[in-house]
Amino acid sequence: MIVIHGVPISVHVRKTLVTATLKGIAHNVEPVIPFNPPADWASLSPTGLIPAMQDGSFTLAESTAICLYLERKQPSPAILPGDIEGDSRALFLDGYSGWMFRSLVHGLFFQKVISPRILKGATDQAVIDNILATVRPRVFQYLDSLATADFLGGSVPGLADLGIASNLINYRYLGFDIDRSQYPRLAAYADRVVGLPPFRRVLAREAPFAEQLGLDRRFLA
Repeated sequence: MIVIHGVPISVHVRKTLVTATLKGIAHNVEPVIPFNPPADWASLSPTGLIPAMQDGSFTLAESTAICLYLERKQPSPAILPGDIEGDSRALFLDGYSGWMFRSLVHGLFFQKVISPRILKGATDQAVIDNILATVRPRVFQYLDSLATADFLGGSVPGLADLGIASNLINYRYLGFDIDRSQYPRLAAYADRVVGLPPFRRVLAREAPFAEQLGLDRRFLA
């Protein structure tokens, strides 16, 4: 059975878990906190980042690589459209989700959760205010312009949605909302994605981790 190592509430770990769940691939989750990894962690994740995956004797790190491995292992339902333009667009949006994490979500999550609740440090409200004022509008305006169909890749969810939606989940976990008057299509898209059965199952499984950190799950009601 496939084992995915990482913290389930991680944007990148959730992306792989939703992929496996969507495809009906049996898997277990082995919790790994990057701040305190197991002794053999470097052999599983050379960068030290989560997630990492084991499938028998085969190991792999990095969320997109894992998702594409799962795509080849179980092609249906596909997470890539299968045409050159659709696949390229999906890979771009997957890369954009990484930039979104680094530029928007990680800084907010660090200041509101990781620093005060895990590292027992202080929260720098000025950092939060700056991210919300300068980065959030840029990201949300762009995503709202893309959310013209049910999903970013068209009528079915796929790789383009996994990282973007997972970032939006962690953003909302912090108690922030998506302004429906400014970004109506993005807000509707975010609600639509978290209502999908694979996301609901994964979010239900990560509930104990979210509750332990005091995250806000009201948007899932």
